[in-house]
Amino acid sequence: MTNLPPPAEELRFLDAELRQLDVRRATLLRRRAWLVHTLQATAARQPALGPGTAPVGPPAGTGAAARRPEATAPGVQNVLLVLGGVLLTIAAIAFTLVSWGHLGIAGRALVLGALTVGALGAPVALLRRGLRSTAEAVAALGTALTVLDAYALHEVAFPGTDGAGYTATASAVLAALWAVYGVRLGLRHPLPLAVATAHLPLLLGAIAVGAGPYTLTAVSLATAAGGTAVALRAALLPVRIVAVTGALGTGAAGVLSAGWLCWSASGPGPAARAAALLLVAAALALVAGRFVPRPEISVGAAFAAGLCVVAGAGGVLRVTVPGEWTVPGCLACAIALLATERTRLHHPLRQGLVRASAAVQGFAVLWTLPLVAGCVLGPAVRGAHPWSGTPRDFRDAVFAGLPRPPYAGTAPLVLAVVAAVLVVAGHRTARRPAVTVAAPVLGWAAALVLPVVLQLPYAAGLVAHAVVVAAALFFAVRFGRADKRPSPPSLTALLLALVTSVGLALVSLASEPATIAVLGTLTVLFAAAGLRPGPAPFAAPAALCHATALACAIGASAGRPPHHTALLVLVVPAVAALIASRTGGSRTGGSRTGGSRATVPVEVAGAAAGLLALALAAPEPPMLALVLSLCGAVAAATALRPERRAAGWAAAALFLLATWVRLAAWDVAAPEAYTLPVTGPALIVGLLRRRRDAAVSSWTAYGSGLAVTLVPSLLAAWDDQHWLRPLALGVAALAVTLAGARHRLQAPLVLGPGVLALVALHELTPYLAQVVGALPRWAPPAVAGLVLLILGATYEQRLRDARRLREALGRLG
Repeated sequence: MTNLPPPAEELRFLDAELRQLDVRRATLLRRRAWLVHTLQATAARQPALGPGTAPVGPPAGTGAAARRPEATAPGVQNVLLVLGGVLLTIAAIAFTLVSWGHLGIAGRALVLGALTVGALGAPVALLRRGLRSTAEAVAALGTALTVLDAYALHEVAFPGTDGAGYTATASAVLAALWAVYGVRLGLRHPLPLAVATAHLPLLLGAIAVGAGPYTLTAVSLATAAGGTAVALRAALLPVRIVAVTGALGTGAAGVLSAGWLCWSASGPGPAARAAALLLVAAALALVAGRFVPRPEISVGAAFAAGLCVVAGAGGVLRVTVPGEWTVPGCLACAIALLATERTRLHHPLRQGLVRASAAVQGFAVLWTLPLVAGCVLGPAVRGAHPWSGTPRDFRDAVFAGLPRPPYAGTAPLVLAVVAAVLVVAGHRTARRPAVTVAAPVLGWAAALVLPVVLQLPYAAGLVAHAVVVAAALFFAVRFGRADKRPSPPSLTALLLALVTSVGLALVSLASEPATIAVLGTLTVLFAAAGLRPGPAPFAAPAALCHATALACAIGASAGRPPHHTALLVLVVPAVAALIASRTGGSRTGGSRTGGSRATVPVEVAGAAAGLLALALAAPEPPMLALVLSLCGAVAAATALRPERRAAGWAAAALFLLATWVRLAAWDVAAPEAYTLPVTGPALIVGLLRRRRDAAVSSWTAYGSGLAVTLVPSLLAAWDDQHWLRPLALGVAALAVTLAGARHRLQAPLVLGPGVLALVALHELTPYLAQVVGALPRWAPPAVAGLVLLILGATYEQRLRDARRLREALGRLG
């Protein structure tokens, strides 16, 4: 809907627009007169060339465009006029400051008077001839001479006068003189100069009479009011710019001074006087914002006015109420500003006041941030000293190693009030999703810090935070969407419940019974919330994490060593696998449901609990082997699900590790005891795979399984001085070779003969050493040379035989 202003406001706006059009029309007419004069002068010079003759110049297209003038005639004119005016002004200043003493009183008055009158009177004649730019330059010289006249008058006639007072009087006179002069002659520069100078008399006069800070502040605000009035009523753009700049500068100085006086006052009286000045500044800003045609400026003015009102009220409250109630008082004033939303005030002003109220509420929330951060982060210090003893109250339990923020007694009230305001405002704002997230967060913060502020007993504080967790989970379940992702409010509530539960668990570490009771309660609460599809991806893993902590706490409370506690912790992975088997794989229309979305988080939580159990059992190898076996059983049960077949590899690895750890605990050093449990299942898997797919090579099916046992046994047999291991290894290698030959498999035919040859070489090594020792020194080189000669003679035949052997092996499976 269009926001139509009142008739009086619309009439004022139209008058201002018409004045601007008049100014623009006068400028265009002056430009037109100059163009007509230029064309007439050009036409008068053309006949002088004679009929039928052309102007002498370069031919067209031969460089005339390259010699086009780089500066326009008006630009050259302005540069010359400005430079001439500046030079004359400098000369006048030099004359006044340097040569003044060489003349008498009459000479001085005659020279300056003549110069000033001439410079101020010359523009009259120049304007009659249409030379406005020249008139502006000469008038600028005249205004500069008036300043020199004022200085000279002080030096001659009033040498003992106070400088600030005389400057105030002179600036007022000069401002009035320049304003009248500019209006009468219609010149441009005197009016902005007069407006800029008019900002000085009041402030300089107050300084001259020795006014105090309150008077100086009031004078600054009065000057800002005058500048605002001029800015609203002036038609010329330069005048408005100067007036706005001066009003903003003096107004900002006045507001800052009044705010400092208000918040540094030592009693109600001075604070009230400073607050009154802030209210005057607020009224001035509202009046300016009401009559400014641009809405964004009106919003900014109203925003500043709202901040001034709250600052004044806060300064008075600071010296009249206890310190912890200052921020709530400012918050109450900010909320009172929201009442203007239902008034008939100008819409941009209402919008600015509402934004000022929101800013003050944000500052109030920031004031509570240290207390909230301490309540969230403080319990982490308690984790370094578990079960150290029940604290005196809940505040001591939370702030065990952190400083306590001062003036925090009203922080819950501030948070609750801002949350309530957001809830009410959420029905009338377009940013409702953000409000529905911010309001629960502030309400949660208020409930979180309330037990600390009230210094409740330790047990009561734990119960209060448990209630906060339960309420957040209820909110998440109540406002969650079934079979969909959690809504923003529901997700926010879940995250708040998780944060609170972690802090509550850490705070409960001060006492052994409290730890077990709190962890049990949290496990039940999150498990109950995890039954619903929406919060299940967050609540179910949280329940498992708290259950893991509960298992550790129960084991420690029972006095059991960590490796015994690991067996209790293993209950969590088993439960996680059971939950995942019931929720995994469920799909609705091709999209994952809430249960299936909780499967992966539940499995991750169970895996984390299993790793914790392994860490607890690591110091005791027998117990570690048992824990690895149980983890393997859980992984094997998980692999029974069609979508988790890959977990079978993890189960096999866990069982193998359990076997190895058990063997190491029995001090078994034979490598075959560690490798045969791998070779047997690997060969069986390879055989089954070859039956399903005949294209699988023997290296893929049997290579790794055979190498796992043959290679370590060969390394052990090479250093073994007994005959049993080489004999057994040779028999096994021979069996592998025969099996490869029987089924024409490449991997057994390469690994088996290779191992058998190395074993035979190992067994014959002592005899070879004896033979070599019995031969003459020249026999080995001679044999080597003979072999090389034979190989060289039959090189081609040997290459052909090697190629045939390679092709034969390639044809094997």
